[in-house]
Amino acid sequence: MLREDRFSRADRVIKIGFWFNALLMAMKLLAGYFGRSEAVFADGLESACDFVALLSTMLALRIGRKPFDAKHPYGHGKAESLSAILVSLVIIGTGAMILVKSVHTIADASYETPQFMAVAAAFITIIVKEWLYRFSFKVGGQLESPAVLAVAKDHRKDAVTSVATLVGVTCAFFGLNIMDPLAAGLTAFFIFHIGYETFRSAAHDLMDARPSEELLNAINVLAEEVPGVEHVHEIRARRSGQYVIVDLKLDMDPEMTVKRSHDIATAVKRLIFERFPNVGDVMIHINPHEEEHEDLIRL
Repeated sequence: MLREDRFSRADRVIKIGFWFNALLMAMKLLAGYFGRSEAVFADGLESACDFVALLSTMLALRIGRKPFDAKHPYGHGKAESLSAILVSLVIIGTGAMILVKSVHTIADASYETPQFMAVAAAFITIIVKEWLYRFSFKVGGQLESPAVLAVAKDHRKDAVTSVATLVGVTCAFFGLNIMDPLAAGLTAFFIFHIGYETFRSAAHDLMDARPSEELLNAINVLAEEVPGVEHVHEIRARRSGQYVIVDLKLDMDPEMTVKRSHDIATAVKRLIFERFPNVGDVMIHINPHEEEHEDLIRL
């Protein structure tokens, strides 16, 4: 997949979520306020916080699609992971806000009886957000985009929140008023978990942790199939946004000319690009096969 196609697909997913989120936010705030439901109104405030996450993600994708330059020789892909960190903090902050409000309501016993519009708003939100999650998660997985996957998790968080909200507001609608703030409080813990998982995944990429072993093993096997490559001495990789940057050390015939070894390395790189569209760059070092050599590294 071409570079611009990847970013265009990511942009579309984010923008679809943005506008749906705007409509749901307005609906839940109005239904929660006029329908006298604390849980639904809190759900609306949560959607308002999501605007920060979505706007930051859209900005990150705009930055991340810039090609490498003199100051950023490895591109700008880390902007997506930074955006995912911000999304996770917004998710956790939203959960804390909802939890504090629900505790105060229960402690003060200041309950209200919700109206049917609040119940309907929670139900509609579940349907829309679950669809947005599945759509975003599918595209984010295909692109291996941290930013899109973080937004997908945020949609799932909203769907989970709205399930608990629906249960609480429905029980309160039929007279069990404490269930409305209780549902809002319990939902906060689901939100904390999703925020933590999003943070951990983004921090993993920012710390240059290894991608999946399946990907590295597949690249290893592919490289060793190229004529002239005796052995893959070492393979390392790290993620930069939607792309993976690969470091390869290849063992070759020590009597081979520089030009021949360069041609083989180029063939390896070209083949990796063809088979793995999420690989952004491959840096290859050549070692003499079956000869002692020292790998210099300071890390």
